[in-house]
Amino acid sequence: MQHVIRQYNLEAGSLEVEYMEQYFGEFAAPKTAAELRQRLRQRDHLILISLAPSPEDGSHWIPVAFKVGHELHAPERELLGEEPAIADLSRRLRDCVAFERRRIFYSWLGGTRREWRQQGHYRALTEQQEEWAHEHGYHQLVVKTKNRFYGMRAALDHLQFDVLRFEPDLADNANSKVYLGKDLSADLLRAHLTARHVSRAA
Repeated sequence: MQHVIRQYNLEAGSLEVEYMEQYFGEFAAPKTAAELRQRLRQRDHLILISLAPSPEDGSHWIPVAFKVGHELHAPERELLGEEPAIADLSRRLRDCVAFERRRIFYSWLGGTRREWRQQGHYRALTEQQEEWAHEHGYHQLVVKTKNRFYGMRAALDHLQFDVLRFEPDLADNANSKVYLGKDLSADLLRAHLTARHVSRAA
């Protein structure tokens, strides 16, 4: 199976992601297009969306999965006007991620619509994100999830992400945070399994 993936610019991509997040009941607070633009506009970023034929009309392709990521700076190199959430994230990772003289890419948002899960869309998007990040000089990919997202934890394990940090929530262990990472290398790209056709959205 060849996965069809589109890479979006910030303006169009933020609108597409806002639309897609309506299909995810797991997201307690879906991001708006304005929130996406606010977070991404001052930093290197990547917005990818996977397409599949519509069940009603096979000639019409619809968005079924997405992935959004951006560069993560070390605390001592925070951008002017850095969002508190990003500054907090980099502080939490400083003891387990080597920021010095290395570029770190944070896989921020992503998901696959329920009807299209178990078809490889998330893997294809992850492998495309890894390829793009490696080509753009990044050394490591990091991601954060919650203990209760068992499907996501299983997917990240299958994609060979290593646990970097576990942050327990003593009030509710389901909300404990798990930080994972993967070093980016040419060997990693050669081990990719998915066939992908990638284009830039007009």
